[in-house]
Amino acid sequence: MILGMTAFTLFHVVLSLIGIVSGLIVLAGLLNADRKEGWTLLFLVTTVGTSVTGFLFPFGGFTPAIGVGIISMIFLIAAIMAFYAFRLAGSWRWIYVVSAVVSLYLNVFVLVAQSFQKIPALNALAPTGSEPPFAIVQGIVLVLFVIGGFLSLRRFYPVAA
Repeated sequence: MILGMTAFTLFHVVLSLIGIVSGLIVLAGLLNADRKEGWTLLFLVTTVGTSVTGFLFPFGGFTPAIGVGIISMIFLIAAIMAFYAFRLAGSWRWIYVVSAVVSLYLNVFVLVAQSFQKIPALNALAPTGSEPPFAIVQGIVLVLFVIGGFLSLRRFYPVAA
């Protein structure tokens, strides 16, 4: 065990953190009409990897985590198709922007939820995840992503590769 995690859990967490950091760089690119080709590839690969490895944890029936993973995969497939298969042509531009931003948001949503579960100081503020501090943080994250997504839709008109 490393940091109280199995090697598989650590791998999943590292993939997720790389996906979030690279996704934030991609989001900055969207806001500046920059395709960020390499960062986009890293973001999409690690975020798909996060979702896939998330499905491999033991579970007993359908859970909210499985639901988030399924929704994330749907948006990731759309983002991959829009970016690589359809080269952001026509309406595939906005499909990519929305799909990429939603995929990143879902990864950050899970990061916040896991942080409140695993970090003692945060857990003391919201031990069940239904307390106001948890809702406030998730609300702020949602508002920031809605703003970032809206601005990205207005600004991301990249030059063809």
